[in-house]
Amino acid sequence: MNSDESIKNVVKEKYGEIAILNNQSGGCCGQGSKIVGYNVMKDEYDSLKGYVPEADLNLGCGLPTEYAGIKEGNTVVDLGSGAGNDIFIARAITGETGSLIGIDFTPEMIAKANQNKEKLGYTNVEFKLGDIEEMPIADNTADVIVSNCVLNLVPNKQKAFSEMYRILKPGGHFCVSDIVIKGELPPELKKSAEMYAGCVAGAVQQDEYLKIISEAGFNNTEIKKVKTIHLPNEVLSKYQTPEEIVSFRKKEVGIFSITVVAYK
Repeated sequence: MNSDESIKNVVKEKYGEIAILNNQSGGCCGQGSKIVGYNVMKDEYDSLKGYVPEADLNLGCGLPTEYAGIKEGNTVVDLGSGAGNDIFIARAITGETGSLIGIDFTPEMIAKANQNKEKLGYTNVEFKLGDIEEMPIADNTADVIVSNCVLNLVPNKQKAFSEMYRILKPGGHFCVSDIVIKGELPPELKKSAEMYAGCVAGAVQQDEYLKIISEAGFNNTEIKKVKTIHLPNEVLSKYQTPEEIVSFRKKEVGIFSITVVAYK
């Protein structure tokens, strides 16, 4: 088994556990592991139209629908759709004339999303089991793609963005919230970063992330929102002196949530 497959298996296993346990304190790698979850990253959804509490497992790091420019009647694809949270928010915008497709490679998440869909009685929402690096969706399908803190988990990001380009209609666009790194994290903080940013090992430098988007063929790329993922002082103090902590805080180095829009 290669390293990419190993990463996917770990993520699939942990997300499956979260779906089964309905772990409201969730996280990229779940509370059952040594990694503390994304609850330090998430934005609040509960004020948004279409919000379904049962579909919110606290796994996001932004609000991609906020800048997605979704319109009534659009076809929207959500990558790493989980229990359906962003899909249901998007449906509140597209209305019944829209078409909404969620892609997730965790069977337990697909099952949970379908349970939520059935309770809501939505007939224009579909959840598909599939890999973001090889999506079960035809070319030129989507008006808009959204994704929330998922692409940083994908081993082959070049392939993922190429797939996104393939399934978007000409003139279509994506809006994703994701985790990136700026600068080189001090080695002694690497463990701390992984603990508090859940699977941050899969995140890449922001410049590299934007380069991947450009090389996939996208244009007019724009970062709409940036949020610093703050590591608590009580954690930093285990690895750094008070003076080092002050220095670290002043630098533009660390883990960030960014919301990015780009067009085909």
